Amino acid sequence: MQALLDGLMNTSPLVIACIVFALVFAEDAIFVGFVIPGETAAVVGGVIASRGLFELWAMIVIVVVAAITGDTVGYEIGKHFGPRVIALKILDKRRAQLQKAEDFLKDKGGLAVFLGRFTAFFRAVMPALAGLSRMPYKRFAFWNFSGGIVWGSLFVTLGYVAGNSYAEVERTVGRGAAVVVAVIVAVILLVWQVRKHRAKKA
Repeated sequence: MQALLDGLMNTSPLVIACIVFALVFAEDAIFVGFVIPGETAAVVGGVIASRGLFELWAMIVIVVVAAITGDTVGYEIGKHFGPRVIALKILDKRRAQLQKAEDFLKDKGGLAVFLGRFTAFFRAVMPALAGLSRMPYKRFAFWNFSGGIVWGSLFVTLGYVAGNSYAEVERTVGRGAAVVVAVIVAVILLVWQVRKHRAKKA
């Protein structure tokens, strides 16, 4: 992370925007997340914004758009080339994790697309698995947009708030994300129960 940050700080804002976008996009679209997790690029983007090279809102937009479009491409790849994707050699050592991701998607449906964004491996494979499973695109898009907005805003803001203390954020980011996701899931379940109750009354 230090090397990535040092290198980006010495380049132009346009190049920074392109690199951050490309890393976040490629994580879900072509599995680059196995090498450089997109959350690292998002946090670094926030740190760069804290140093005045970007407005915070602009970096959030870059990361959110990259996350959403990357997932969309991943979904289309899974939809049209699913069996070939699943057979990739890069996944040979991760078959157990892949099975967990498939089971999670079957169990949770669209919610798995949202929650999967907060786990590195799931974030890389879930869009393709959703496409392979023929999940309706409208359902996928809803959870993809929701997850991309929450995830992108969270990690860029963490980097921005941390500033020079980004190393501490990198160590604790998993725990913080878990808390945020837990709160979001609780809200979603509450809304679902309220709607279900109202539907019964109607």
